[in-house]
This record gives sequence, C-alpha cells and structure tokens, in this order.
Amino acid sequence: MRNRTRHQRAAAAVVGLAIGTMVAGGLGQAQAQETVRLGALYPFSGGLALLGDESYRGFEVAVEERNADGGIQGGKQIQILRGDAVDNNQAVGEARRLISVEGVSAIFGTYSSARSNAASQVAELAGIPYFELGGISDPITERGFEYLYRTNPTARSFAVATVDAIPDAIAPSLGLEPGEVKVAIIHEDSLYGTTVAGFQEERAAEQGLNIVETLPYPADSVDMSSLILRLIGAEVDVVLQTSYQNDTVLFFRQAHEAGFAPAAMIGAGGGYSLEQTVEAVGADIMEGALNVDFTQYLTNPEAAPGIEDFVAAYEERYGHHPRSGHSLANYMGTKVILDALDGAASMSPDDIRGAMAEVDVEIGTTATGWGVKFDETGQNTRAVPFLMQWQGGKLVTVFPPEAAVAELIVGSD
Repeated sequence: MRNRTRHQRAAAAVVGLAIGTMVAGGLGQAQAQETVRLGALYPFSGGLALLGDESYRGFEVAVEERNADGGIQGGKQIQILRGDAVDNNQAVGEARRLISVEGVSAIFGTYSSARSNAASQVAELAGIPYFELGGISDPITERGFEYLYRTNPTARSFAVATVDAIPDAIAPSLGLEPGEVKVAIIHEDSLYGTTVAGFQEERAAEQGLNIVETLPYPADSVDMSSLILRLIGAEVDVVLQTSYQNDTVLFFRQAHEAGFAPAAMIGAGGGYSLEQTVEAVGADIMEGALNVDFTQYLTNPEAAPGIEDFVAAYEERYGHHPRSGHSLANYMGTKVILDALDGAASMSPDDIRGAMAEVDVEIGTTATGWGVKFDETGQNTRAVPFLMQWQGGKLVTVFPPEAAVAELIVGSD
C-alpha cells in the first residue's frame, strides 16, 4: 500500500509539474506578447566599436522615445536584444542567435557593410526582416532579398559627391582645370572601401579627372609610410580616402610627419566623421579636411527638422553631444521604421514587408533631411549624403546650401 501511495504521489507530482510548466509557458507567452523583441546587431567591440556604439545610440534613443510614447502594435513596449558583430563570422553567429534563441521579429544594424552583408543573409534565409541603417555598400541591396531594407544612402552617392567636389569647388579654387588636378584614391580594402573606390574611379572617368594613384590597404595597417611616399612622388593635389577611424588617424599622423599636405583631403564618411579622430590627430592637422557623409549634427535645422530635438535627447541620455552623424542616421531610420511597424497588421514578416511598401516620407521632413521611399530592392531612394568640413575643431555642413552652416574653405582661402 505504501508503495502504491508513493507511485500515486509521484504521478501527481509529474502531472502537477506538467500543469505548472504549461501555465508558466502560457504566462511567458503572454508576457512575450506584451513586448516586441527587436535585435540590435552592431560592432560593440573590436576595431569598429566606437562607430558601432555611436550608431547603436541613435537606434536606442529612437526606441526609448517610442516606448515613452506608448510603444507600438497597440501599446506593446519594445525590448532590445543586442548582438556584437565584432567581425563577419560573429555577425553571422549573433544573427542566428538573435533569431533562433531570442526570437526577435526583426534585426536593426549594422554600420559595417561587410558585417551587414553577412548577417542579412542569415536573416533572409530565416524570413526575418533586416533593417540596415548605416552600411553603405551597394551590393547589400542588390541580391534580390525580400526582407532587407536600407534607410541610408549608398556608396555610389558617396563616391559621386566626393569626386564632384573636385570640378565644382576644388579645381576653381586652385585656378586649375579639373583635368589638371592630380587625384589619388586610397581606401581600406574591405567591402566598404572597395565599393566606394570603384564608384569613384567610374565617376572620375566620367568627369575627365586625372587619377594618378589608386591604392588599397588593410584597415588594420600599422604603417602607411610607403603609401604616403607614393603620393608624394606622384605630386598629388587631392586625396580621396575611404577609411575607418584607426586608419584615418594613422594616415593623417604619418602624412603630417612626412610633410605631405595636399590641397584637399576628402573622406567618405567613416573615421572622418568622429571628433575622437580629430582629438587623436590634432585639430590643426585636420583643419580643412572635407568629408562626404551622413548628416552631422551641425546642420541647418531648416533642412533637417527635428535635428535639434535629437541632439537634446542625445545629450540628456549620454551627457554630451553626438560623436558623429552615425547616431543621427540610425535615429532617423529607426523612427521611420517604427512608425511603419506600428501601422503594420502584425509583426509577421509578410505584414512588416507590406508596411515597408507603404512608407512614403518626403525629403526635408526628417532630422537628417532625407525622405524615405523604398524601391523594389529595399533601398531608400530619398537619402543623400552632405558635404562637411572640419573647421575650428568642428565638423560643419557646407553643402548643399540649404543645409550649410558655414562656407567651404579650400587651400589658403
């Protein structure tokens, strides 16, 4: 009898445990339904951590604002699940974890074109929407993916703007015809730099410019002296550089040490955007350096309504002004996407895809000055980079005129 009682008690315990598990599971599902889980995949460590974190901050501010305003999808709060895309392999692994373990409805990121290219393929295979807010390489949206969307401008637009600055502004200031200006293209050799440089060569040929050197190098280079000697030997007037932070700092330091001072240095975003780059190099050395990039916070608010509110929110959240325009670009893109998700029928991938097709934001109505309209590839057709210049230790917008807060300075002018 005692043995039977123990068996009965054991059976009852198993039943009770099963019921408890089902109840707990039901409660877990109910709690999960009260939130929307979104992945944030950025390089939070490694060589790209500074710009990765700055990009993430824009996403974070936009999410926090949305949660404070009541969330999305009928009042659900947004929960952020972070993934560290320290390199391409980890970006793939973290994308898989965010999707299969964390159960995110979508992934936002990623700043690095190469990491975005790798991780977005994982999301596409899983049928999970991937929102790129900062990687500029054109091939990201040229693979026929159904669930990939990018809010920022592409490498081609960066390349066109950097090259066109030569005939439009630099050559006239030097008293030269555009074809007389000796131009060098130097770039880090990942997907980001290679893509921009390829389009720069193409645009320069269209403009009849004289490209005397095209020099790739690894982003983790520790010595660029031989590259600089080649530029000196070629008597280069203008250098177009596509770079991250560390290689930007290295180039400026070693160019200064070698006495290499071309008439103009034009960056394509990346390390040229960060105040930390200027602090590391020296404001006097980077004075006058030009940069084609995402909208920076020193931009005319009339061309970028809401930019002052973003800066105020950023300063309140982090205790200082934005470190580059990467946070602003991610903030603006996230806000537009969250608005669209709020109007989606559900958070299913196909309902999200339907909501993206309806996005129609006019140019000049967002904090970056961009509009948003996705084409059939998922690329935003209403995003363009601006031209900035380091003046007095600050990166100020100098073009287009409606966005400018300072005049362009070339050479000794």
